[in-house]
Amino acid sequence: MPKIQKSEQEWRAILDPEQFAVLRQKGTERPYVGKYTDFKGKGIYTCAGCDAPLYESSTKFDSHCGWPAFYQALPGALITEEDNSHGMQRIEIMCASCGGHLGHIFKGEGYNTPTDERHCVNSISLKFSPKDDNK
Repeated sequence: MPKIQKSEQEWRAILDPEQFAVLRQKGTERPYVGKYTDFKGKGIYTCAGCDAPLYESSTKFDSHCGWPAFYQALPGALITEEDNSHGMQRIEIMCASCGGHLGHIFKGEGYNTPTDERHCVNSISLKFSPKDDNK
């Protein structure tokens, strides 16, 4: 169960309509339009709904699927759930802090990553915090 509980009205006040559609209604942004699809910055990706840390930039890789791809989340950052919608068997990933929909995990696709997983994440579900090299 997510730690952050808000009403639909509270989420609508916090999120823009596109973020609400993806994070709270399990939507999907169109491929290749998200701001983080080809982004290469060093830092931490956080949940756009609650700012919880989700992924280190070092786990992001080029999957050429149209959405940001990561091979591993930060420990305890995600909740997973079986998703059999749209005639497919997938694993949905959600923010463990607020329950916001992030995307899906795909396994065994043959990517050269340590986990052989592709966390296919909607850019609109993410924020980015750059690494401060002075710390």
